[in-house]
Amino acid sequence: MSHGSRPPQPPPVEPSLELESGWHCSHLYYAFDRAVLARMSPAEIAGGREAIMATLDPAATDAPARLQTSAVSGHKADFGLMAMDANPLKIESLNQRLLAGPLGVALNPTYSFVSVTEISEYVPTVEQYGQRLIAEGEEEGSPAYNAKIKAYEGRLPIMNQQRLTPDFPPYPSTCFYPMNKKRKVVENWFLLPFDERNRMMAEHARSGMAFAGKVSQLITVGLGFDDWEWGVTLWARNPEFLKEIVYKMRFDEASARYAEFGPFYTSYIMSPSEMLDHCRIGV
Repeated sequence: MSHGSRPPQPPPVEPSLELESGWHCSHLYYAFDRAVLARMSPAEIAGGREAIMATLDPAATDAPARLQTSAVSGHKADFGLMAMDANPLKIESLNQRLLAGPLGVALNPTYSFVSVTEISEYVPTVEQYGQRLIAEGEEEGSPAYNAKIKAYEGRLPIMNQQRLTPDFPPYPSTCFYPMNKKRKVVENWFLLPFDERNRMMAEHARSGMAFAGKVSQLITVGLGFDDWEWGVTLWARNPEFLKEIVYKMRFDEASARYAEFGPFYTSYIMSPSEMLDHCRIGV
């Protein structure tokens, strides 16, 4: 290399809003302004209903890849949306169309959480799963060990795909909350060795597995996107399971020592028209 020459430069990276793997995700919450609605005519409200139903139709050509509407319990919001897509602007367009629509003047955004999907670093590879089985007393190479390895190897790609581009489960109850891991002097999650964090997260995962068939969970990442580091979405076959899983997992060391939680939004899955009826909009 001659004096003063520049080293070869890497090829430029093409700009893109899509992730290398996974989807963007937004949780959006709104409340109806009843005072504004009271000043609107029945025809205006009826037209606004139709516009909201069209905007929130998951089958619409311009809808995000995943879109779910729910009616929220309590005063934090009247309804919530969970939207997921490869393009974040497709999700944000949904928000803007609602606010710019005929009932937009009567909609108050109350909360949002912006995040992305990922495969956690704590999801064990097949090799790590085998080491975990041995640590739990399985004999390497035994028929039981081999059967468990084969089963895990078969379901791991499916589980990872569900983490990155999930389908919504057919459960009627849902709960969302953001969370952080502590960074305090004696309780700093990010200063712990990986093996120690991995041990605690494995315990946490075992607690969740006890609710298979009752609760489905999705963890999305808010790091770099929002004020909290992670978002937790739970869907339950019955609302009581939301309480039970959160209570049980609070005793896991990863939560009991290192977790900080934001507001909880509990809601019930509905179609857009059912949500509007539930909120007494134009009924």
